[in-house]
Amino acid sequence: MNKSERKKFVLTVSCPEANGIVRAVSDFLFQRGATISDAAQHRDPVLDRFFMRVEFEEAEADLPGTEKLDEDFTEIGSHFAMQWSFYDLAVKPKVLMAVSKHGHCLNDILHRWSSGVLPADIVGVVSNHEDLRGITEWYGIDYHYLPVSENNKDAQEDEVLRIIATKKVDLLALARYMQILSPKMCEVMAGRAINIHHSFLPGFKGANPYRQAYMRGVKIIGATAHYVTTDLDEGPIIEQAVEKIDHNFDIDELVQIGRDAECAAFARAVKWHCEHRIIVNGNKTVVFK
Repeated sequence: MNKSERKKFVLTVSCPEANGIVRAVSDFLFQRGATISDAAQHRDPVLDRFFMRVEFEEAEADLPGTEKLDEDFTEIGSHFAMQWSFYDLAVKPKVLMAVSKHGHCLNDILHRWSSGVLPADIVGVVSNHEDLRGITEWYGIDYHYLPVSENNKDAQEDEVLRIIATKKVDLLALARYMQILSPKMCEVMAGRAINIHHSFLPGFKGANPYRQAYMRGVKIIGATAHYVTTDLDEGPIIEQAVEKIDHNFDIDELVQIGRDAECAAFARAVKWHCEHRIIVNGNKTVVFK
């Protein structure tokens, strides 16, 4: 098996800080004949918790899958009270997009996906409006129109969950999906749903946030990508993008700058999730870029 044919994996680890963690992981991989191509560690000094991401290759022809790796690692993982996961990098995470009427984040993600720079398999788009059906189907992706009203909210979410289960979705990417997810949906998709919004929140809520920001004379515009929780717009932050502005910018320019920031932050968050670079640490994240 030549180098290009070697199977590539990622191991992520979260555990209490202790001596010997890096050595134990390295020895485990060495004994398997694996080659480490990238490794990163982080210690949270306040929580005294350790995080690690290791990307490695195995050179044997009859390579085991992640289930066997997980089984073989159990002794080490249990010894250090680890939360760990193995991922096969040949398996692209399945992503379901959700969108309402604003298409900038969806368009950006679809372009990155079709260009091959997003390591994901986009399996569909769900929306409570028909506006973005054309661009979605132009990319050859299924579009699921699921309108929402006061009377069908639960049924609509049940259909989204059915699609998630049927398509074996790994990540729900909320590309400006202007609906609040129920506690049930948040629980099912915990750590597997990413949202994007302007960084004015929790200030300037509701309609016309950019007008509110303009009238307040803000000097920074940005966007925040985060995991979804039952605390609205307050889940663990993955990425933020900011741009400096001043009094010369009108409201339309603020909107465009904000949308560009949303695209950038959202795309990075989705990509990092699909590359298994993010580990949730309480109400924040560790991101190995």
